[in-house]
Amino acid sequence: MTLEILTSELLSPVRHGFFTRRGGASSGVFHGLNCGLGSSDQSEIVRINRHRVADAMDVSPEDLATIYQVHSADALTLDSPPEPGTVKADAMVTATPGLALGVLTADCQPVLFSDPEAGVIGAAHAGWKGALGGVLEATLERMEELGADRARIVAAIGPTISQQAYEVGPEFLETFLAEDPESARFFANGTGDRYHFDLVGYSLNRLRTAGIADVEWIRRCTYSEPERFYSYRRSVHNKEADYGRLISVIRL
Repeated sequence: MTLEILTSELLSPVRHGFFTRRGGASSGVFHGLNCGLGSSDQSEIVRINRHRVADAMDVSPEDLATIYQVHSADALTLDSPPEPGTVKADAMVTATPGLALGVLTADCQPVLFSDPEAGVIGAAHAGWKGALGGVLEATLERMEELGADRARIVAAIGPTISQQAYEVGPEFLETFLAEDPESARFFANGTGDRYHFDLVGYSLNRLRTAGIADVEWIRRCTYSEPERFYSYRRSVHNKEADYGRLISVIRL
């Protein structure tokens, strides 16, 4: 099966892709294109999958940069790829041609950024902790340090868990309200004391408030399309031992 790569018109003509799970070598619960070295999948199979992604992005496997994601608000500036698993952060930016930035997700948001005029790109892994902590804004700041202008920056949010599938408890709501009472608009009432959180809407609002040129979500829910996407939450509900990681990549 060939790789399936979703794209955003906003990021064109910069080369990028939100890869689905289709076209990979993994089997079992990881069936498909699992690119997570931190999963319990066979490491050699994961490397094969990552090589396929690098080929699709027309870079060498060594130039596909990924980081050890820890749900932080930390963004790094790269001019060469770090050794896998050695650098902890949740976003990267670069102005180096031929360097591909890749983030891994399985419900959290993969966010790709570009200022094509300045030749600066970025990629962020934004779960609720990172988004609340400011990882999106940190990415913009690192891009500006390389000469980007946020008034020109465009961004696209890839496959992410939708509000309908993202059930949370009252303490989760309280965490967001303590930061900003206006965040209540991103929560819908669920059953009992449950709420449904609009992670994408929250992040779209933060990026628009930050003053970028444009941003969109490609409107694909990781939880609701099991044949296409990995989902941490779905794996928990299905009592599976582990789950695969999707990769989203951008390069100059």
